[in-house]
Amino acid sequence: MEDFIKLVANVGFPIAVAGYLLIRVETKIDKLTESIYNLSIVIKASENK
Repeated sequence: MEDFIKLVANVGFPIAVAGYLLIRVETKIDKLTESIYNLSIVIKASENK
């Protein structure tokens, strides 16, 4: 949290918010990628039956 406060002081609030949002979105994209991969495995398994 201290690093975040220093970041805001040095580069400004808009850049700090953008960086925070990019980090949050990255984790969501990773989860979506994993879900899509799992879904493709399930679809292939159901086609083989």
